[in-house]
Amino acid sequence: MRDFITSLKRPAIGAALGVFLGLLAFGQAAQAANPLELNFGLFGPRYDGRVKHCEAALGTITNQFWEKESSFWNSSLKITAYGRIHETAFRPWQSDNIPRRYCSADVMLSDGKMRQVHYSIIEDGGFAGFGQGVEWCVTGLDRNWAYNPGCKAARP
Repeated sequence: MRDFITSLKRPAIGAALGVFLGLLAFGQAAQAANPLELNFGLFGPRYDGRVKHCEAALGTITNQFWEKESSFWNSSLKITAYGRIHETAFRPWQSDNIPRRYCSADVMLSDGKMRQVHYSIIEDGGFAGFGQGVEWCVTGLDRNWAYNPGCKAARP
């Protein structure tokens, strides 16, 4: 009985192999893509390096800080004033990277304490890549530890 089953398997394997090789022999040769199949219009990013100055992001930081503190931390803290606003770096890495301007400033909070804010303005870093994006961190108030330790990850 065993010899009968193995004798049936051998011709089936040979026939399957023959059909496969026949399909390869009579198949079409590979061709280049026609112009409609090319990825035209999908070019890489073109950054101009036009990033706003440090002062342009202060309104965004003030609003986002208030929203984060009131919504997530049930806090009434607000940024009331800025001082010593200065740029710390502009495009600190290779020129092929996304242009960023890194800045730092002193902030006065509504509780009367002076702290530092470190932030970056990112070209095409806004919602869905439109407009300038801002990432920021207030030293001592990084409650979810996104930029810890001491907002080091928010600096260049």
